[in-house]
Amino acid sequence: MAEPNVLVERDGRVGIVRMNRPQQLNALSGELMDAIVEALAELDGDEEIRAIVLAGGDRAFAAGADINELASGTPVTLYESSRLERWDAIRKVRTPIVAAVSGFCLGGGCELAMLCDLIVASETAKFGQPEINLGVLPGAGGTQRLTRAVGKALAMDMILTGRMLSAREALAHGLVARVAAAEAWLEEAKRVAGEIAAKGPIAVRLAKEAIDAAFESPLQAGIELERKSFYLARASEDAGEGLSAFVEKRKPDFTGR
Repeated sequence: MAEPNVLVERDGRVGIVRMNRPQQLNALSGELMDAIVEALAELDGDEEIRAIVLAGGDRAFAAGADINELASGTPVTLYESSRLERWDAIRKVRTPIVAAVSGFCLGGGCELAMLCDLIVASETAKFGQPEINLGVLPGAGGTQRLTRAVGKALAMDMILTGRMLSAREALAHGLVARVAAAEAWLEEAKRVAGEIAAKGPIAVRLAKEAIDAAFESPLQAGIELERKSFYLARASEDAGEGLSAFVEKRKPDFTGR
């Protein structure tokens, strides 16, 4: 039997999705993208799961798009396949996603990591958008999300020259949230996801939506959304529990209501 394109497991309230094309360095074929979207949607619909880790392997998170598929396609077939619409489905996942990155995180792999809510990187990680070397450019959000993450000057450098960033450089420029030792990158990502999963899920989701809006809205519109989200979170049972637990000096028991 053929190996599955993704491996899915559950660890308490954390779901883990691991890309499983090691021989191709997790090149993002249509089948792999479909499997990722399906796995994330299933975990997003599970009320017991409050955070998700999306990971690759030691050598690569994902080394880019499947070049064989890209080379054999035409502009029309690529359009009709709705290949890039899969990325929209991932963006709609409401459960926070932690990207666990080791090794190469290039092209579509870098775009996929940036689509997650935060990145935990191994000290071995390499980030880049090298599409320019193939005569094309990023097509799944790279020019937009990378610019927002690292600024115009560095994004220009990376996208126009194919420059790669080390994990430490990516941390310094705001692309990743944390850097872990080479032997502990996945466990660190799981630990961070576990921290998120321990918080009140209503407040977490509302906060995630408000932060995302900060990249897509004028400041005042973002402030208004944040304010409404704050009031909505305060109306939840979880908020009452969290405030009572603080006053009573005990650990809160969040139920997601």
